[in-house]
Amino acid sequence: MTVNLPSDNGPVTDDDPAPPGPGGTAALMARLAAPEGRALLASLPRYDEGQVIALSARLRAEGVDPALVSAALTQSRLRARARDRLGPLADTLLLTTDGLEQATRTAVAERHAQRFVEAGVQHVWDLGSGLGLDALALARAGLAVTAVERDETVAVAAAANLAPYPRARVVQADATTVEVPPGDGAWLDPARRRPGVADARGRTRRLFRLSELTPSWEHVRAVGRTARATGAKLSPGFSAADLPTGAEAEWVSVDGEVVECVVWWGGAVRRPGVSAVVGAGGSWVTVRPAAAPPEPLTAQDQVGPWLAEPDRAVLAAGLAPSCAEAVGGRELDADVGYVSAPAPVALPWVRWFAVDEVLPLHAKVVRAWLRERGIARVTLKKRGVPTDPDRFRADLRLRGGRGAAEATLVLTRVAGTPSAIVVRPAAPGR
Repeated sequence: MTVNLPSDNGPVTDDDPAPPGPGGTAALMARLAAPEGRALLASLPRYDEGQVIALSARLRAEGVDPALVSAALTQSRLRARARDRLGPLADTLLLTTDGLEQATRTAVAERHAQRFVEAGVQHVWDLGSGLGLDALALARAGLAVTAVERDETVAVAAAANLAPYPRARVVQADATTVEVPPGDGAWLDPARRRPGVADARGRTRRLFRLSELTPSWEHVRAVGRTARATGAKLSPGFSAADLPTGAEAEWVSVDGEVVECVVWWGGAVRRPGVSAVVGAGGSWVTVRPAAAPPEPLTAQDQVGPWLAEPDRAVLAAGLAPSCAEAVGGRELDADVGYVSAPAPVALPWVRWFAVDEVLPLHAKVVRAWLRERGIARVTLKKRGVPTDPDRFRADLRLRGGRGAAEATLVLTRVAGTPSAIVVRPAAPGR
């Protein structure tokens, strides 16, 4: 069914298009979307956990329905959490805890929308829209959007979020029941979190296997084969080995954090294969496979004076050889990601370290080297070796407090040999 929102501030009844779900959650969300709820949200001060009890008591004393007060304060808390990811847009949205965990960053959603504009589609089906962040970007790009969301409460929130756009609508339905016309575009954001199951930090537990997606990977691929242009937002852990023929996989990072891998089909494909997109400071840089990737170091080679570490999106895409080609260096070993180079090259997607020493990956040897130089604190970076960093740190038996000399150790392989490389973070030109 299409989700409509109440146009007045009266109670939501069983006759309303968004009837209450368990505990009345959908009904409360609809009340927040109505003028009464919008006015209440607009009146709230910036969220302060220490003032919640007093604010709640004041609003109830003023005659505001306690259930609506609780729902509004929850929205205030969620909006505060969302600002880092969504910016000012967060203060205009209705959110849910699980929906926020999977919400697409505004700048990233705009990149998605541009693909569909370039593909020439006029109407995009957002299958499994969640709170509608990608649908919002599509609508702002001038496209007609049908957002399909199975969860009743989330669908009500999405309808409220998309209400300013007359060419956008929300349908509460199972995305797998929708057939996308061949001339339209499709966007899928399969559920990759287990609703209601949180990790130690209180975040919804993530799912990483393609077999755990909802809708299934098979369904996603079927849509990709039939729609004019299709994109699917997947985990950054997606393997290039699973990329369908003719499709494009793009790993995206924002300020050093890999946020997604998107697989594109049909008219949305710019270049089949893999790429990485690095976002920093409001700009984007695309990294593609190397034309002539250098061979990794061999046992006869020495590590150069500089070590390059590509952005995590580049590593996730398996494009460390592109870094080696760009800086005139060679990877320390196949698939470890670190690149030995003769001199630093200023690239926005590469972090540089000056190499001080290359040691065998034995705690006793490393401990002696550190103690001889009065180094009592270390930062450990690990890739390509099974060493447990916590155990290795304990085996070093360092006794360093504040003010102690520090070093950074890169635990990795050099031409097949487990090694500890002592480095200093540095910028090109220094």
